[in-house]
Amino acid sequence: MNKMRVTLAAILMGSTLLAGCAGGLTGETYSRNDARKVQQVRYGVVESATPVVIEGRRDGIVGTGAGAIVGGIAGSSVGGGRGSQIATVLGAVAGGALGNKAEESATRAQGQEITVVMDNGQVLSVVQEVEQGQFLRAGDRVRLLQRAGQSRVVLR
Repeated sequence: MNKMRVTLAAILMGSTLLAGCAGGLTGETYSRNDARKVQQVRYGVVESATPVVIEGRRDGIVGTGAGAIVGGIAGSSVGGGRGSQIATVLGAVAGGALGNKAEESATRAQGQEITVVMDNGQVLSVVQEVEQGQFLRAGDRVRLLQRAGQSRVVLR
């Protein structure tokens, strides 16, 4: 019964960590480090906006770790002695692999590639996450905000 509680606690902790990894890549999401920093602002018109999928995280730190813990705990409850040790290792490896896949899937996002014709005639393309299903459309007047090599497109 005690192992069951530990397993449930590990699963809940892993799920919470995965949920916390969802970062914002939308035009209207800013990190703490972005606050109070000067950005260059330019104006233009959306020429096209194509739906894309933004891959999820693949570093596997949270998903692999949480999966390995859960898999190791589950494996340790199998058998006894040397067999339990082998099951623990196998459970940790399998759990790590499944956790990594779950993290990638949980952090995948709907995005769009936005091609903008700037007021000066320059044509730029930016890929960013879609905010609450609100796709930009051809003809939309937008602001292009740029700072430190990063750009975002927002409605004017």
